[in-house]
Amino acid sequence: MATTRVLVVRAPGINCEEETAFAWQQAGAVTESIHVRRLIESPTSLDAFQIVTIPGGFSYGDDIASGRVLANQIRHGLGDALARFVERGGFVIGICNGFQVLVRLGLVPGPDAPAKATLTWNATGRYEARWVHLRAVVPHCPFLRMDELYHLPVAHGEGRIAIEEGEAGASRLAGANRIAMQYVSADGAAPTFPENPNGSIENAAALTDSTGRVLGLMPHPERNIFPCNPPVPTRDASPEIDGRPVHQGNRLFQNAIAALR
Repeated sequence: MATTRVLVVRAPGINCEEETAFAWQQAGAVTESIHVRRLIESPTSLDAFQIVTIPGGFSYGDDIASGRVLANQIRHGLGDALARFVERGGFVIGICNGFQVLVRLGLVPGPDAPAKATLTWNATGRYEARWVHLRAVVPHCPFLRMDELYHLPVAHGEGRIAIEEGEAGASRLAGANRIAMQYVSADGAAPTFPENPNGSIENAAALTDSTGRVLGLMPHPERNIFPCNPPVPTRDASPEIDGRPVHQGNRLFQNAIAALR
């Protein structure tokens, strides 16, 4: 069985690359972390990988706006290579700051989306770091399984998804399967703060493109891969695989690897 190779992009200010690479390794992938400048020098480096990951952090100090500088760097130095990567069937995931980069690049919800989306300041006006519950709500994204539930932490100041034309635009995006995950409450009631930690419209926590192969999400799946990670240890274990409980962060990485085999 071929081994899945995952590229983890490095850049100044990104600070979750080691945890994210480790999470991929725990899921069975081989990872390599490469600085964005090296990738720009050799765009064909992408050809050696099946998955590209842009991790969380504060790339370039989030100057101007979160993720904007790194997005511009990728657009002008790697844009064509990244487009070819997706066209040939490669997967791309951006987590937290990586999600912000994907939005600035226009890769999610995609250039053909029925409404534009952006990420802006949390409705609370402050940085939010807390655990949230989520549900996968699209059928075509290989990172997710429809209706799968997750319990993951968020840590961001600019995580509120805003969509043009408000509820009307959000409805069109949801109808086109571009809203990939939603914040939910633990008891099933309609989520309000803090269940929806940033005030995102439609309780959106993640966006994807028309192929489902490009996913951006605000929560950090790499931070719930062991029983000791969640606030109440072992509460997030799901059915075992190969005799080991699979925690909710692991599942996202394992779903992607399984889809490539």
